[in-house]
Amino acid sequence: MGAPDKVQAQTNTTEKSSKEVHCDCNLMWSMIQQMSTKRLCRLHGRNEGSIIPVYSDRARRISATYARFYLEIEDYGDPARKGRFYWMALGAFASKTVACSLDDLRVPIIDPVFKGLAKGNLWLFYDISGWHWYYTRFRDSFDQCVSCRNASAYIKPVKDQVDNYPWKDQALPRIKNMHEHAYIVEGFNLVKQIESTRPGSDQEDLKYRHLLAIANHEQLIILQPLIYDDPSFSRWVGVQRWRLVRPFSPELRLAFSSACDVEDKHMKSVAPSTTKLEDFQSRMKWITTAAGIFHDLMQKQAPYMESQLQAMAGWVGQDQTEDLAQYPLMPPL
Repeated sequence: MGAPDKVQAQTNTTEKSSKEVHCDCNLMWSMIQQMSTKRLCRLHGRNEGSIIPVYSDRARRISATYARFYLEIEDYGDPARKGRFYWMALGAFASKTVACSLDDLRVPIIDPVFKGLAKGNLWLFYDISGWHWYYTRFRDSFDQCVSCRNASAYIKPVKDQVDNYPWKDQALPRIKNMHEHAYIVEGFNLVKQIESTRPGSDQEDLKYRHLLAIANHEQLIILQPLIYDDPSFSRWVGVQRWRLVRPFSPELRLAFSSACDVEDKHMKSVAPSTTKLEDFQSRMKWITTAAGIFHDLMQKQAPYMESQLQAMAGWVGQDQTEDLAQYPLMPPL
């Protein structure tokens, strides 16, 4: 890591002496944000990198990170506690779906939708990965520091990096500098209960409740103000429901596979034709149905579901070759 991991202290000649160094919540949140930065960058040497430019590549790296969190193979994970980050498994399938949509030739035609999907996927990752990395890396101080996250207060080297995030000026005010945490507290309190509960029906209920708490944060706190309340995005999403336009628009579905789609209708959730994607209540009605299908598959088809998550976890280095001359270097990592 770069500068945020370094702390200076004056030395002396006394053998075995030590100096206590205090890391406050903001410093630790700054360190965590740097982890999210690094995950979506192509590195050039030890401490420099450029954000990978292809939107679908970013989405697949994000999917990989979510899968790795669920599988407890992400940095600071604990394999003995696999399953506690239940939303992350569903999130991996969702980000994969975004990647497939961004690769669909019909989607880039409508620029507000194309860029809106990329923006929502990216900033949700910057937000949601941070909460999870903090909990796994600095668990003892999570409850103390959960209310202190504020992107506008990060230490300068990390704030300089955040200032280079795509759509930063649009995103940070709308998601309140990644400070909102009510559903996060609810979700991670459930994680603690999952950790202390033996496998069984009680644990499965806790996992599902955790999933819905994080889903409410994802959809209401991040995606709704960031993209769905954007008049241009919501207008074009509405146009895609028109009867004459619908056959030329991608199907709104979530396939529980590392592939973009599956033939077996029991392995996916297709949104009802009445779903208004830009409307939170309408969207959550479908998401809750999809979450129910996911939850059932995770219990009845666990080996299959885990194999798909393992496949997506392998995308962590996803990066198509492209000339990066037009993309500026991020400030030192």
